[in-house]
Amino acid sequence: MVPRPRRRPVPARGGQVGGQVGGQVGAPAAVDRDVVPLREATRAWFAISLQTFGGPAGQIAVMHRTLVDERRWIGEQRFLFALSYCTLLPGPEAQQLATYIGWLLNGVKGALVAGTLFVLPGVVALLALSGTYVAFGDTTLVQALFLGLGPAVIAIVIQAVIRVGRKALTRPTLVGLAVASFVALSVFAVPFPAVVAGAGLLGWLTGRVSPTVAEGPAARGKADGGPPPLVPDDALHTQRPTARRAAAVLGIGLLLWAAPVVAVGVLFGRQSVFVAQGLFFSGAAVVTFGGAYAVLAYVAQQAVGVYGWVAPGEMVRGLALAETTPGPLIMVVQFVAFLGAYRHPGSLNPWGAAVLGALLTTWVTFVPCFLFILLGAPYVERLRHHRGLSAALTGVSAAVVGVIANLAVYFALHTLFEETHRIGVGPVRFELPVVGSLQVAALTVTALGCVLVFARRWSVLRTLGACAVAGVVLQLLSARLH
Repeated sequence: MVPRPRRRPVPARGGQVGGQVGGQVGAPAAVDRDVVPLREATRAWFAISLQTFGGPAGQIAVMHRTLVDERRWIGEQRFLFALSYCTLLPGPEAQQLATYIGWLLNGVKGALVAGTLFVLPGVVALLALSGTYVAFGDTTLVQALFLGLGPAVIAIVIQAVIRVGRKALTRPTLVGLAVASFVALSVFAVPFPAVVAGAGLLGWLTGRVSPTVAEGPAARGKADGGPPPLVPDDALHTQRPTARRAAAVLGIGLLLWAAPVVAVGVLFGRQSVFVAQGLFFSGAAVVTFGGAYAVLAYVAQQAVGVYGWVAPGEMVRGLALAETTPGPLIMVVQFVAFLGAYRHPGSLNPWGAAVLGALLTTWVTFVPCFLFILLGAPYVERLRHHRGLSAALTGVSAAVVGVIANLAVYFALHTLFEETHRIGVGPVRFELPVVGSLQVAALTVTALGCVLVFARRWSVLRTLGACAVAGVVLQLLSARLH
């Protein structure tokens, strides 16, 4: 006798979901009905959360393998469409993708479980690493580790530019848009929101002239050639978009988003570092597109030059720490807030202030992600075949390549050189290195990272480990020579 498949979706509260292999269509899912058992989905999301290393590309790959290939809870086209929508949103697209698919499988409960578990291991790990950095960051060993980790990030960011570029820049028009975005950011200092909004508009207009340009990831998605998903498309969770529901989601979301910031303002004063961090990172959550790589240049500019929470080199170190933990790379903002609150604790103990600042920043960074998905998903589901949405996505995706390239230049400048200087002539604003301040050790580790990533095709975690060891070795050699 053939045993019953352990992972076959089951009806919830008497509803048929069409859970047979072969994709027999059942009745559409009702509001908040579990398409798969919530307990089983929770176990799956927790397992995914422990494997989400290597940035959004790695995280999306883990979800695809688990949900599309292995468990077959969602089909290829639905997965790609959800990813398309999340790419258009500000914030970490991988975490928002998990939240969206959690909603499709288990409604609001599933969205909350999937989105929360996706970031929870990273929050705990990065909190511990931030404390370690503050406590031991001036020791020779920690400095040696960061000597290796910082330059390794340059290779990883370059790899991200190439990976995203291969998928997004499928036409000469899109290549031009990516180059224009890079120049606007790095030479003319155009704000990120303006670049992304302009790219989306140009993508939409181009799609009107040439409809084939509108074939973004969702439109180009094809069946994976394997067996059909256990859950057919029209058995996934759905919900009728209404003004009443939208008002309720928006009201509750905004209240949860703002309440902690108001609370710290009442307790510690409006001029405290906690209010400044709460407001700044709340704003960053809604104006930064393209995931962690895009947000970091903007955060670095403000956190270093305006607020003085971290030094330029510490942004690279924070990203290196975030690369070693599971979860979205945007978690680096937790590191920034930890250091900023520790150095400006006000009336609190510095360690208590650091933990409070880090957790507050994590809250205001990710609550908007849930709000965007829960508010927009019912509407977006009705636009799955809308060509204008795909065209706008295509333009934004091209601009993101330029954004990531701009970040790679920023990291390289502040990692490979001890000093830089700014040049400003009219609307032109860009930064150049002081050639004499080149750090040979950092350049050596960067070259090693590029060899491991591109020639040897090592994973992110393995590359970071090798470069960290190289940093220790170079530091010890330097100490012996001096």
